[in-house]
Amino acid sequence: MKKRLARYITEYLDSKAIFALDLVLSVAASAVVLLTLNFFATDVYYHGSFALRWMAASLIASVAAMLLFRSYELIVRHTTLRDLARYLLTIACKVVLMGLMLAVTGVFNMTVLLALFFDFLLSIFLLLSIRLAMTIVYDIYKSKVRDMQDRQRVIVVGTSDKSVAAITRLQNSPHYKVVGFLSTNPSEKGFKIGQLDVYSYRNDADLKSLVNKLSLRALLFASEDDAQREGHGLVEFCAKQHLMALIAPTIDEVVGGKFMKHKVRQVKIEDLLGRPEIKISMEEIVTNFQGKTILVTGAAGSIGSELCRQLARLGIKKLILFDNAETPMHNLRLEMEGRFPDLNFVPVIGDVRQPDRIDYAFRTWHPQVVFHAAAYKHVPLMEENPCEAVFVNVYGTRNVAQKCIEYDVERMVMISTDKAVNPTNIMGCSKRLAEIYVQSLGLAIAQGKEKGRTRFVTTRFGNVLGSNGSVIPLFRKQIETGGPVTVTHPDITRFFMTIPEACRLVMEAATLSRGNEIFVFDMGESIKIDTLARRMIELAGLRVGEDIEIQYTGLRPGEKLYEEVLSNEENTVPTTHDRIRIAKVREYDFTEAEQTVLRLTELSRHVDIPEMVRMMKRTVPEFISKNSRFEAYDKESDK
Repeated sequence: MKKRLARYITEYLDSKAIFALDLVLSVAASAVVLLTLNFFATDVYYHGSFALRWMAASLIASVAAMLLFRSYELIVRHTTLRDLARYLLTIACKVVLMGLMLAVTGVFNMTVLLALFFDFLLSIFLLLSIRLAMTIVYDIYKSKVRDMQDRQRVIVVGTSDKSVAAITRLQNSPHYKVVGFLSTNPSEKGFKIGQLDVYSYRNDADLKSLVNKLSLRALLFASEDDAQREGHGLVEFCAKQHLMALIAPTIDEVVGGKFMKHKVRQVKIEDLLGRPEIKISMEEIVTNFQGKTILVTGAAGSIGSELCRQLARLGIKKLILFDNAETPMHNLRLEMEGRFPDLNFVPVIGDVRQPDRIDYAFRTWHPQVVFHAAAYKHVPLMEENPCEAVFVNVYGTRNVAQKCIEYDVERMVMISTDKAVNPTNIMGCSKRLAEIYVQSLGLAIAQGKEKGRTRFVTTRFGNVLGSNGSVIPLFRKQIETGGPVTVTHPDITRFFMTIPEACRLVMEAATLSRGNEIFVFDMGESIKIDTLARRMIELAGLRVGEDIEIQYTGLRPGEKLYEEVLSNEENTVPTTHDRIRIAKVREYDFTEAEQTVLRLTELSRHVDIPEMVRMMKRTVPEFISKNSRFEAYDKESDK
């Protein structure tokens, strides 16, 4: 039925069908008149053979008149007043022909003439009524189809306050029409919320039936938390049924008295892999940063830029953006100018390997808090370029830390990585060396061995979802180009967190810190990269092995199969926050750490890779290379 109606919308109804319909209506009108005539007439002349001649005359006259005036060729839904005259002439011709045929057979009188007049009126009424009805049906269906095409029909998942609020945010949307609420609670079935029905379901069959019944194009989650909580099953269902899984826009923040709203977007893999939002004390964070000048190194990177966004909302005095990447910095500047027009910020192109450039930023703006996010982070690339890893991650951190001391910065927060725990690669070891330097410097200040008042804080966390160069953007690009999706090993696992979550951790750590701690985060369960790849393929509405292949390429140099668990009772101590703990690490003497960093810097400048790596392994004895050319140096130490 739907296909026939759809055809009616896009094509003209067959003229043969119109001819047959008009013929039936015309003869039916004559039959009604005949029945009426027999009811009122008492003369038996109007019974028997007259009925046969009347109906035969009607059939023949109708066919002849329609073929003569070709009224069946007129487009029903485009009928005009001019076409009305054609219909009148057709029926008039029919009645005249009927009268002639009846007169020839000798049954024409005033009663027959009156019957022919009523036949004319009834035939016209039926033909025009059916055309009017067809036009109305067409307009109604066309309106429905247009509504479905222009405004996609969606159902909101859940009946929470956020779900109801989503209706308000979308009520004037030109793209989406909310048709109801979807609930797993059978007791809510049949309820109404804001004039919209609540539908319940128990399994995929119920959902499929509901999709067909409501002509749904998408399922709409009211928030990212809802997508995480209920998403896997429903998102997989959407992928199988070629529906969209959407997240409603949220009020992002209030800037300059205006609400900033995001558009409805599709559910991404980042939404499903994230954990429930970490609750942090925003009052304490605001108190700690409000009215202060803050400098962020690596400001244009994934973590650095999100830190800047979150800091911009805290009422800070000035924000210094420090990065050596020109285009990303330019893009960040445009974003900050658009989203935070009242924010006082300064973009500075500079490199943490250049002490004079760092000094310029500190000397000019005197930051009170420094977030050090500048680093080289890609494991295989740093395994191939170890000197650059040391020069940026170790020497660069030293330069920033020294300027913090020199210019009386209150706090320096260094962003580290889970790969610094029992490192198996150059990148992880370089970050561990940076941790050692910063912590030993802080301890030396606390013990009165070094001058200064800066408190040093380090935060460790795992892989960040969707960061530049990470696995998710890579998989997404591979899927868009038709595959294959490359996974290094079928069993490889990683811990993940979202970028906003990582930045909240950094700010919370800065608030909790008394100085010289390394904060780690309870990362929850690790995720299989192979599973992540399969989910991303399904989210794209494709099938693994049929539309997109997964290709296993083998572990890369320095890469672990399983990352270290950051937070447990054996290697950490608790804090006042149940998801943040302090790592137990060996303490180093600052004088030795300073000499080591300067020596490593000299070796990296001269690209003396063998001696530099040997020194890294002597300083961090837990650094055991995996799947790397530097395993040879581990064997040397065993002899």
